[in-house]
Amino acid sequence: MGNTPSFTADTGAFLAEPQQIQEFRQRVREFVDKEVRPKVAENDRAAHDDFDWELVRKGHEAGLFRLVVPKEYGGLGLGVLGVAVALEEIAAACAGTALIFGATLLGQAPVLLSGDPQLQSRFLPLFSGDDPVLACNAITEDQAGCDLLIPENAEHATDVVQARRDGDSYLLTGRKRFITNAKVAEFGSVYANVEGHPGATGLTAFIVPLDSPGITRGPVADKMGYRACLGSELLFDQVRVPAENVVAGEGNGMLINIQQMNMARATVAAISTGIARGAFEIAKQWCADRVQGGVPLYKHQFSARKLAEMAAQIEAARLMYLKAAQTADTEIPAPVFEPATAKLFADRVAIDVAQEAMSLMGARGYLREYGMEKFVRESLGARIYEGTPEVLALAITESLYAEDDF
Repeated sequence: MGNTPSFTADTGAFLAEPQQIQEFRQRVREFVDKEVRPKVAENDRAAHDDFDWELVRKGHEAGLFRLVVPKEYGGLGLGVLGVAVALEEIAAACAGTALIFGATLLGQAPVLLSGDPQLQSRFLPLFSGDDPVLACNAITEDQAGCDLLIPENAEHATDVVQARRDGDSYLLTGRKRFITNAKVAEFGSVYANVEGHPGATGLTAFIVPLDSPGITRGPVADKMGYRACLGSELLFDQVRVPAENVVAGEGNGMLINIQQMNMARATVAAISTGIARGAFEIAKQWCADRVQGGVPLYKHQFSARKLAEMAAQIEAARLMYLKAAQTADTEIPAPVFEPATAKLFADRVAIDVAQEAMSLMGARGYLREYGMEKFVRESLGARIYEGTPEVLALAITESLYAEDDF
């Protein structure tokens, strides 16, 4: 990519990415070309519950599970910016593979945000061992979807996983759904409502080893896209979790969840940018190879206009996620506005670019052998997790009006 620019909110100046990040982007790109691309079609067409542990191990060796883990715990300490850059590169080949690593970041986030040396020293070094360790973030429920993302809706949440205090531990009971990595993770950040509080007003984050007695990992969902990663249910039946595994104290789960969302939205925007870029690269090559009217397709005015607009959209989405990631790394607490706007914009860009790229290829864009239809399927996925467009709109407008101090 060369010197990809990023934007700093405090100075308004465009700067080159830090040299460390530039070099890391190139290493990830080499990993993608060598390990991910050769297996994209195979993993997409495999049975819905297949999981490519060999590829995961290669990613572990490349450090992709310890990007935000501090160096004192054996991590790379690259922050949200490093994660976002890595996920764009991976998603440009396979968004599902990118999400395996992104979902592990989500599982790590509450441990990082806790500021609790005891939790951090127990769980963060796991990602620097010889074997790959995955984590998951268990927030979503069958009936309590967005009510767990919008603080003012918390009292209306129904059928939330319950946590009952029992001596020096808690007993968790209930079900989580659509949890990426749940089938293969070693531990999960599990959000449960403490008994006696209505809805989700007592929401609390727990770090839960997923081999604990009483946990059942449900069947893997059969998804239209993102098939390289596994999404499944987690069922809790009186699962005992020690009180020392509570993140930031009882009842602070909503605050932790909002903070991790504000971090994660920048990285999801990077995945969407990668999807758009992957679709664009196929269409770009097609328009160079395909000859119509005696000249390559890209020399026709209509095709040129589409290519130019797609390139501009991808560049804008990248700048927005870089800015969002940088602010998430440098502002405490992580901001709402920049990550939410970056995700809202990039998610739309992924859909629009994938559809336009397919249209440039005509019938071939609809055939599996050309690789385009996978990007079209996966362009629809990112707008669901870490905030739908509607949830993002509420977050963005609340931020706008807060700034105006009404």
